Amino acid sequence: MAKKNSDQLSLILIGLMGSGKSSIGRRLAKHFGISLIDLDDYIVEKAGRTIPDIFAEQGEEGFRDIESGALREVLGKPAVIATGGGVILREENRALLKDHPPVIWLKASPEFLAKRIDGDSNRPLIAAGETLRKLQQLAETRYPLYEQCADFTLPRGDMKKREALQSILLFLAEWQAERGL
Repeated sequence: MAKKNSDQLSLILIGLMGSGKSSIGRRLAKHFGISLIDLDDYIVEKAGRTIPDIFAEQGEEGFRDIESGALREVLGKPAVIATGGGVILREENRALLKDHPPVIWLKASPEFLAKRIDGDSNRPLIAAGETLRKLQQLAETRYPLYEQCADFTLPRGDMKKREALQSILLFLAEWQAERGL
């Protein structure tokens, strides 16, 4: 089992929206006795407005600028960092993620994700009624980028959060042992 209560542990969760980064991140943070930094929540708090509002006012590029700055601010802190689904779109962010392992990709099919997030009005890239089609497009673009960044890929499927946590803890124990941590 990975070391508990480590003040040095920092790990990053990546994946498409709805893959469980925040909910699994909360469980990991509690297990290790460290903070969860949900990058989207961090951005909302710093910007003083919602992500849909940022998209409406500054467009996706403006949001990605804010996201990149926020990522630089939080990386390396002793925390579980749950990134936004599009953080990997910028090459500079992918390089940052590779420099701050371990990075865990919570991989789930667009069909699984569509069931989880359909109707969520806080997701500006998903148009009402087109959730599955949009998720399929995002998966096509983003899955190769997630794969580039990931030290570990967890295929979610119908895996319960408890099972996901156990799989991640097993990976982390092996990852830390390989590095003598």
